Amino acid sequence: MRTDDWITRLHDLQRRGEPFVVATLVENQGSTPRDAGSKMLITADQIFYTLGGGNLEFQVTAIAREMLTSGAKTSRFERFSLGARLGQCCGGMASVLLEPLGQPQPHVVVYGAGHVGRALVNILSTLPCRITWVDARASEFPVEVDPQITCIVDEEPECTVAQMPAGSYFIVLTHDHQLDFALSEQILKRGDFRYFGLIGSDTKRKRFDYRLSGKGISDEQLTRMRCPVGLPDVRGKLPAEIAVAIAGEFIAAYGAHNQVVS
Repeated sequence: MRTDDWITRLHDLQRRGEPFVVATLVENQGSTPRDAGSKMLITADQIFYTLGGGNLEFQVTAIAREMLTSGAKTSRFERFSLGARLGQCCGGMASVLLEPLGQPQPHVVVYGAGHVGRALVNILSTLPCRITWVDARASEFPVEVDPQITCIVDEEPECTVAQMPAGSYFIVLTHDHQLDFALSEQILKRGDFRYFGLIGSDTKRKRFDYRLSGKGISDEQLTRMRCPVGLPDVRGKLPAEIAVAIAGEFIAAYGAHNQVVS
């Protein structure tokens, strides 16, 4: 493994806002599968590079993922006896430093790549968050987007709701009221979101409340839908003005969640 290879991968994970653990073999005694200085990068579902495979790597990966799950912010130093503790035939001793890097970032799902959607994503892309941007029209997306943005073209955007991770922040800004309704129904029914904002007027809100109730959505569920979306004190009808109001509300929602967690 060349030094520039793992550094490039590390920077890529940081740009994407994906938490990971760097595992470094800092000391080895006797017979070990890799030399001191060998590194692994471990995310919640991927491994890059190796410490030599086998049970050592299995145990290091398990510890790293426990650190990711618990949100650990401090490093851990672990010593492994390759003969006794891990059942490996090397018979040496390995010391591994595990360093958590990259803090978890909110995942924002924006439906709609029209004027408001583009203005909003431009703002969100300057914030520490991961963005999934969905529209049925490929031509509406910019030719190039920032690394933390994933663009999805789907003729039935409502079918993508179930694919998004739990704890996402959903913002619906499409050009079609029927699509807005279908998305709202799917988002509210899954229920594990941290925020759901829907563009529209008070009249649209009342109409959607009535129709969604007919789909089995409870009053308690409906109260979680922010419509009209955006900070009410930020007024204006230009796409940039609407986008600022929505971004402000998202930041407030994310900040409130972090205060509860901490």
